[in-house]
Amino acid sequence: MTATIPLRRTATDDPRVDDRVVRRRLGPGRRFRFSFWVGPILVLAVWSIGSSTGLIKPAVLTAPWDVVTAFRDQWSDHDLLGNVLSSLQRAVVGLAFGVTAGVVLAVVSGLSRIGESVFDGPIQIKRSIPTLALIPLFIAWFGIGEQMKIVTIALISLVPIYVHTHNGLRGIDGRYAELAETIGLGRGEFVRHVVLPGALPGFLLGMRFAVTSALLGLVVVEQYNAVSGIGHMITLAEQYGQTDVIVVGLVIYGVFGYLADTAVRFTGRRVLSWRRTLED
Repeated sequence: MTATIPLRRTATDDPRVDDRVVRRRLGPGRRFRFSFWVGPILVLAVWSIGSSTGLIKPAVLTAPWDVVTAFRDQWSDHDLLGNVLSSLQRAVVGLAFGVTAGVVLAVVSGLSRIGESVFDGPIQIKRSIPTLALIPLFIAWFGIGEQMKIVTIALISLVPIYVHTHNGLRGIDGRYAELAETIGLGRGEFVRHVVLPGALPGFLLGMRFAVTSALLGLVVVEQYNAVSGIGHMITLAEQYGQTDVIVVGLVIYGVFGYLADTAVRFTGRRVLSWRRTLED
């Protein structure tokens, strides 16, 4: 009598079993609630422990509780809210101009050989020139007021939007174009229903870099003749040797960047719910 060896059933043996369940075992693991706060909380814990034990000297980095005290003083006595709103306005306006220009240039360049020959070269040249190095030239062109600051933030955020959106447009599988031609899809419908949704992941990745770049630009331009803003507050604190106030400004910049990046990632998960990745 021949013994029968039971075969191990796999996901593909049963059509009712979703293969994605098997593949997800190789992913980063199950997402847990409020995971985006774990890293910052750990950093704050290390900072607090280091300050309380003396491993981090006050001359090197102000203790968290001293930063909280300085934050409260700036809020009640030095119009911290006004400085925060002023910085946010500069960042949002500059980022809006940069994102709009970057998307328009990427679409024109990505969907047209003529557009690419006109715009891609100058933008690639701009990539090799740090925007912050152009500030003296912008001061000569636009003066030292708000216009210079917004132009700098817009230009520094334009490049990552253009590069990643352009790559997203050009990286779409050519078989989609063949399929569109087979079913008689027009160019406008193909661009609207296939090309632009396919380039959306690249655009969102560019947004993450653009938000960070805009904040980096904001930190620098607010050192130039600003009468309000977080950078203005940091400049005054540097003149008076107020290290705790400087750290308050840096923490606010960091919170801005982290919340903005988290918002872009959350939006990406919602908008790209049709696209399964290892994050899902």
